[in-house]
Amino acid sequence: MDSSITRGLYRDIADFAHSTPGWVQQFAEIFTDAGLLLLAVLFVVAWQRARRSDARAFAVAVLAPLATAVGYVVSESLKSLVNEERPCRTVVEAAGSLATCPPYGDWSFPSNHAAIAGAAAAAIVLAWPRRLRIALLTVPLALLLAFSRVFVGVHYPHDVAVGLLVGAAAAAGCVMALTGPATALATTMRTSRTGIVLWFAGPGEAAHGVPARTASRTASDGASARQQAHAPAGMPGSEGHERHERHDSLHRDSLHR
Repeated sequence: MDSSITRGLYRDIADFAHSTPGWVQQFAEIFTDAGLLLLAVLFVVAWQRARRSDARAFAVAVLAPLATAVGYVVSESLKSLVNEERPCRTVVEAAGSLATCPPYGDWSFPSNHAAIAGAAAAAIVLAWPRRLRIALLTVPLALLLAFSRVFVGVHYPHDVAVGLLVGAAAAAGCVMALTGPATALATTMRTSRTGIVLWFAGPGEAAHGVPARTASRTASDGASARQQAHAPAGMPGSEGHERHERHDSLHRDSLHR
């Protein structure tokens, strides 16, 4: 990989990082690793929400961490093929890295941190009911995590840019490929008699009220009742028609007497 593509940009960002206050530098060093934990928390929240949703939504939520792992594996595979040296060792004219420079053999391209962030952000968006809202949180978070890798001096800008794209694409592909089988498995899990399996899979949509078939039957009965009540008086089956028939019957009985 030609590191000169973004060498100058890396140097500018590294110099800028050293010009920031000390607390900003310390925060960046912590956030560049700990920020991934925020995405892990969102995995748990997505799973918890999906336990009360349909089988497909639950399947996608459970696939999100797996899809993120796939994004990491793809990134690591590319890293072992490219063998790009870290900028904190090669760009000697730039300010020193804030974070400890990884050892030789821990290659730079693409950034695994950025790949994980991109994969997690994409997977969480796919697993969330209101995708736009969660995207407004996960996408900026992933971008900030990726930028932090350049800010602390351990990656070139092109490392993190490609890492984000590779991770997001791998995660999205994984979710789309496995949603069908995972949905079938989720449906089976919700019919299991094993307590831990039922707890993990959750109650599904039944937790929101009466089952779908019962609700449909109730709605149908209500519609029939309303139709009968609003039917014209002379139409068979209407309340007015029934009253009219009873009146005619009583009148005939009185004439026979």
